[in-house]
Amino acid sequence: MAKAMTKSQIADHMAGKVGITKKAAAQLLDDLAALAYKEAKNTFALPGIGKLVLANRKARMGRNPQTGEAIKIPAKRVVKFRVAKAAKDAILGKR
Repeated sequence: MAKAMTKSQIADHMAGKVGITKKAAAQLLDDLAALAYKEAKNTFALPGIGKLVLANRKARMGRNPQTGEAIKIPAKRVVKFRVAKAAKDAILGKR
């Protein structure tokens, strides 16, 4: 399995593709990430890739794997990423 691309590699690829400097491409990635963090509470979508959404998890009973003791896991808010259908089809192929 191939290694994941690093931020530097992504910036270098995008800089060559769009015709901007590597530094500007890295800044664009940083700004995109900051915007995603800020807007995630309202749902942040990247067309063709997916979207970040906030979800509420209910409280539930769990189990301590070491002792087998039942424990209560409190309710909490979590961030989820939902992959767009276009991305699934492009990566996995149409079924």
